Amino acid sequence: SSQIEKMPLWTPDQQRVKNSRMRDFADYCTQRVSIDFPDYSALHQWSVSEPEAFWGALWDYAGVIGEKGARVVADVEKMPGARFFPDSKLNFAENLLRQTGNGEAIVFRGENKVHRSLSWDQLHALVSRLQQAFVAAGVQPGDRIAAMLPNLPETIACMLAASSIGAIWSSCSPDFGEQGVLDRFGQIKPVLFIACDGYWYNGKPIDVSAKVAAIVPNLSATKTIVVPYGGDGLSASTLIPGSESLASFIETFNARPVTFERSPFSHPLYILFSSGSDFRSWSLLTPFSAATVSLTAR
Repeated sequence: SSQIEKMPLWTPDQQRVKNSRMRDFADYCTQRVSIDFPDYSALHQWSVSEPEAFWGALWDYAGVIGEKGARVVADVEKMPGARFFPDSKLNFAENLLRQTGNGEAIVFRGENKVHRSLSWDQLHALVSRLQQAFVAAGVQPGDRIAAMLPNLPETIACMLAASSIGAIWSSCSPDFGEQGVLDRFGQIKPVLFIACDGYWYNGKPIDVSAKVAAIVPNLSATKTIVVPYGGDGLSASTLIPGSESLASFIETFNARPVTFERSPFSHPLYILFSSGSDFRSWSLLTPFSAATVSLTAR
């Protein structure tokens, strides 16, 4: 029994290991510091014993877009208190949107059998129009944008647009109850609220217009944007106070090159919520480092 529990479920063959990105990175580090890393354990041990060398190598290997700065780590012996790339400036969305062209950036298959895809150029165009609309709506770095959306292409584009200007993104599923949404978004005080008009479950459309209409008056958001999925988004926006459809929100903005607000490495990126058995917490995630600051929710 104990022997069976210790048996791996799957082990990659040597060719797969040789062709892996991890092996390529390990070889890159070997060339950089003249230390042999025969396996993952050796590379992991080096990352622990020499964090400055490891993270500096990872930044360069990944080709991170931004200003690296002079220091890789500071106060590394402190927990909490360690800081990574304390002199750097970068933008998460700028790194994700480094590619252009007609190749597929997003492929979406919804439960209602819809199949959509966005090329890199189409994604750039949508992010650009959203970014301009966000700025016109008064969004500034550090402001929160909250979304009650399924995993739509528009959800990703909205997150990228928020990140591009240094705003903080947070989202939840549209099947959350009214109070569940308010428990989360009520405490982060979003300036914009983005919601779908409905979603699909078990082959059936679920209209959430009434739920969104009940949520909106209890949030600090000055505007609500309705993303169509269950319907066209227009009829729902007429029922929800202070709202307009996504199409209307970006209608007057033409696509242009996306601009990126580069911020310190510790600038918050997402607010992610997690639920325990008897409490809820939320965390601020900083770009790339996944450092968190957890606070207990009411």
